[in-house]
Amino acid sequence: MNSTAYTLSGQHAVVTGGGSGIGAAIARLLVTAGAQVTLMGRDAARLAYQAEALSELGTVHVQTVDVTSADSVSTAFAAACEHGFIDILVNNAGQAEAAPFTKTDLALWKRMLDVNLTGVFLCTQAVLPGMLERRSGRIVNVASTAGQVGYAYVAAYCAAKHGVIGMTRSLALEVATRGVTVNAVCPGYTETGLLDQSIEKIVAQTGRSEEDAREALLRSNPQRRFVTPDEVASSALWLCLPESRSITGQTISISGGEVM
Repeated sequence: MNSTAYTLSGQHAVVTGGGSGIGAAIARLLVTAGAQVTLMGRDAARLAYQAEALSELGTVHVQTVDVTSADSVSTAFAAACEHGFIDILVNNAGQAEAAPFTKTDLALWKRMLDVNLTGVFLCTQAVLPGMLERRSGRIVNVASTAGQVGYAYVAAYCAAKHGVIGMTRSLALEVATRGVTVNAVCPGYTETGLLDQSIEKIVAQTGRSEEDAREALLRSNPQRRFVTPDEVASSALWLCLPESRSITGQTISISGGEVM
């Protein structure tokens, strides 16, 4: 998608987990399309680095946040609103950990639900009243193919991402007549730091080479390649455009045909 063909001029977008990977790619396209963007995340240095890189394209702000904390979310979004109403929210912050179900302790379970599901809930609650008041808004949740199908050894992560998709569909119906759309994008294995961590874990646990580990993950994608952050970002941008106002409650699988 050529983002310069569209415009989000005058709009303010917040991207959580915006310091790297998919979040940074989405932020870049939103800025290129004319939106001012507030990058949110836990790592202030990483956010500042991305903001500097994007500042040549448009207006970018940074705001640290812990999406698992209601107080932190409230403070961060109040600060973001000082730059203008929030028209677009991209819930991208997330984390993945793997363990057999019998070795998934309560702490791991809670971590996965807190960052991947409760974080989406808290950030959405922070922006939704303003969107409803203005009868305009776009919410895009970065879920995963793990929210569409099951994968072994990541039961907690799958449960959280399935929850994101359920919340997306429910909220989309709730606000369907009030000018707000709510959608999810569901990437398969994507060339990000999370993928690198998955490969490292396979190597450590199985003794396979890094090349063999990558090949094992590639086999899940019918196109035999990993998704790129820019491909996910293009779909997210499309959902934010005025022309996409009839698209709501959808889960778009970006996975080379793995999920149909």
